[in-house]
Amino acid sequence: MKNLKKTTALFFMLLTVCFSEAQEASVKKESFDIINLEYPGLEKVNSLFKTAQYEAAAKELLNYYRNRKSIKNPEFNVGDEARFKGKDIGKSNLEKADNALLHKFQPQKGYGFFDYGQDINWDYWPVKDNEVRWQLHRVTWWQPMGMAYRSTGDEKYAKEWISQFRDWNKKNYLGRSKENDGIAWRPLEVSDRIQSLVGTFNLFVVSPNFTPAFLMEFLESYNKQADYIPKNYTKDGNHLLFEAQRVLGAGASFPELKQAEQWRKSGIEVLNREIKLQVLADGVQWELSPIYHVASIDIFMKAYNSAKMAGMEKEFPDSYSKTIEKMISAIANISFPDYSTPMFGDAWIFDKSGRMKQYLSWSKTFPDNNSIKYFATEGKEGSLPNYTSHELPNGGFYTFRNGWNEKSTVMIMKAGPPAEFHAQPDNGTFELWIKGRNFTPDTGCYIYSGDAEVTKMRNWFRQTRIHSTLTLDNQNMVITKAEQNKWKTSKNLDLLTYTNPSYTDLNHQRSVFFIDQKYFLIIDKAIGKATGNLGIHFQLKEDSKPVYDKSNDKVYTTYEDGNNLLIQSLNTDKVTLKEEEGKVSYVYAKEISRPAFVFEKSKSDDTTQQFITILYPFNGNKTPKINIKPNKDNDYEKGNISLNITIDGKKSEIKTNLKD
Repeated sequence: MKNLKKTTALFFMLLTVCFSEAQEASVKKESFDIINLEYPGLEKVNSLFKTAQYEAAAKELLNYYRNRKSIKNPEFNVGDEARFKGKDIGKSNLEKADNALLHKFQPQKGYGFFDYGQDINWDYWPVKDNEVRWQLHRVTWWQPMGMAYRSTGDEKYAKEWISQFRDWNKKNYLGRSKENDGIAWRPLEVSDRIQSLVGTFNLFVVSPNFTPAFLMEFLESYNKQADYIPKNYTKDGNHLLFEAQRVLGAGASFPELKQAEQWRKSGIEVLNREIKLQVLADGVQWELSPIYHVASIDIFMKAYNSAKMAGMEKEFPDSYSKTIEKMISAIANISFPDYSTPMFGDAWIFDKSGRMKQYLSWSKTFPDNNSIKYFATEGKEGSLPNYTSHELPNGGFYTFRNGWNEKSTVMIMKAGPPAEFHAQPDNGTFELWIKGRNFTPDTGCYIYSGDAEVTKMRNWFRQTRIHSTLTLDNQNMVITKAEQNKWKTSKNLDLLTYTNPSYTDLNHQRSVFFIDQKYFLIIDKAIGKATGNLGIHFQLKEDSKPVYDKSNDKVYTTYEDGNNLLIQSLNTDKVTLKEEEGKVSYVYAKEISRPAFVFEKSKSDDTTQQFITILYPFNGNKTPKINIKPNKDNDYEKGNISLNITIDGKKSEIKTNLKD
């Protein structure tokens, strides 16, 4: 019965395709209005056009595109059919392609496939997450259909893609409704289409079902979409970068179109301006999200390569490439030894092989940068930076590390300025990596926007208390605007002190000491006249199976491999240890429960309150015995730190000042 339903559905779809082919519009003189017939290589097309042989001119134009070798796409090109013929395109791509034949699409990879109906309902919104209806119009399954076509040679993929392309055009024309224009014609989605359609075009253009008439339809639609973006650019942020880069790419990929030069110029102009505005002096992209930082690197790189293909690379000044190089160095500095980056600001986990491919690509652009070469080759070539701990003060990322390999200890902390959409109220949060394990992953991406229920879910993950930092009455901090008070590195002590105006009448000063390149002492001060319940929150990895020793104000993990972490309050006044609800999202729309806890105390007047916490890595299942004793010259209020820390009977003295 199931097979009969599939066969029937395919029959009706093929019937629709055949009917649509019979209804193909004739090629008219106006079909060529968007094409620069003086473009080199179009001489025969122009000659036929001038003699009013429009069908023949379209046929010759199709022949031109089927043999065009001068324009190279990074992924799919005419002439590389042997690359895919009979080759495995991967289970995921084949699943997308075959489901697309049945109109089952996966708009957003955080969810499964949804049935959009025999007569495709482009308005269907199965999950009230805005990303689902926006990303539907990125039509990301079209390229897998093209890949399946190249692999199998089966014309069913080409016929169905052409049918879907026409169906999308028919049902999502600009001006259909204000709501649909805001979804199908949101500039980011349009830019995604004009980028992916280049590769899809190259995959299908050799098909006998790709007719001259369809070519003219395709070019008209592509021209309309590409031309729409410069007139409707997003105001700022990574969306604007994506849009400008893709407009430039459109002009480089279809230089035969009359507007191509204007698109190229527009993209270059925007990117030259925005790289100065969006990239801070230390190389950090202003959204302060590692994932979108890397995306911005790739945007700037793709744009440069598109300009190069069009012979316009000199339109980018030397400062453009120098900024990209600085951005690459920045991401290296906030990476863990497995090439992952913290999940600050809606970021998610990224696999090592994918990141290494990016470094390899970057290394080709910057062959003289030995650090990039090192990360591209996993240390086989090049060399490491000549430092360990490092600050990115403009973006507010601070890395404490004792090395760069898997056995190293690395803490990456966020304490930066106000940022854009993806930023969260989280200054002071951090991730801590010890000997191959990230003990304290940040909250992650989870979900972006949607109806009230979806927004509620997003807001849960954005809460300040879900990050490893200080709260007042468990409320979100009102602003992230950290001022660095001190950053200093030395052989046995690295120190960061910053102050953030987290709440009305309450500043949060956090001082982090990386001691003997082994463990961390954190002193948090709540300064100001605000009153309420103070909390210092911590989040742990989902499999850490912690022990909560409430009588001794400490929590420790119990990994069987012996690589464990102790987090203990060393306050001499009363603090209360409480377990909290914890969640982490490594992948969009997926959440995992995890341990979380807080050290709490009350603030009843304008007296400064403080928390003293130690994060101590240890081996085995026995926690070390730790004591702290202030010396006579210690003065927390003035920032004069003079402490004796005793760990299992071994004493260390810490003497420093929290101010420069």
